[in-house]
Amino acid sequence: MTENARSEELLNFFKALGDANRLKIVGLLAQRPHTVEELAGSLDLGASTVSHHLSRLAKVGLVAARAEGYYAIYSLQTNVLEEMAHRLLSKENLPQLADVGLDSFERKVLKAFTEPDGRIRAFPAQENKYLVLLHHVVKAFEPGVHYGEKQVNEILARFHQDTASLRRDLVDYHFMTREGGGGQYWREKED
Repeated sequence: MTENARSEELLNFFKALGDANRLKIVGLLAQRPHTVEELAGSLDLGASTVSHHLSRLAKVGLVAARAEGYYAIYSLQTNVLEEMAHRLLSKENLPQLADVGLDSFERKVLKAFTEPDGRIRAFPAQENKYLVLLHHVVKAFEPGVHYGEKQVNEILARFHQDTASLRRDLVDYHFMTREGGGGQYWREKED
């Protein structure tokens, strides 16, 4: 998942929870499943208003409904809540939300030469622009973790089909270190 997609998902998640009545609904559903009518009575709201709030929560996967006779029974999807919190709010992902590490030049280069999912659409002729792309690619590797050549190629294939050039240039431009003879590759420091 790209940084932009992760940020967008997190923003939608918080927007869904960014209403006092929706938070109350989450609290009530955390106690037990409810119908719209039960929630409306507990919150002193109209059924259509509660349905709207449930729709917003369902859109991000926090609630689910099951039919029971004439009623829909809503329940909190705690596993989704826990997974989202773990994935989106992890210690590793939170710093990426800032996006202040990129100056306007880097943003322009990435916008011009990459797809929204982070894949490289073309390589620039200018070295300084190419270095921006290499910096973008090397972020897929954890600092200090050793990767075999096959693993490196699998990761690089997410960015571009020419994995050999990317692999070679990551080493030549000192973004990564390689053990001789096609052995292990690793990223030494956090950028």
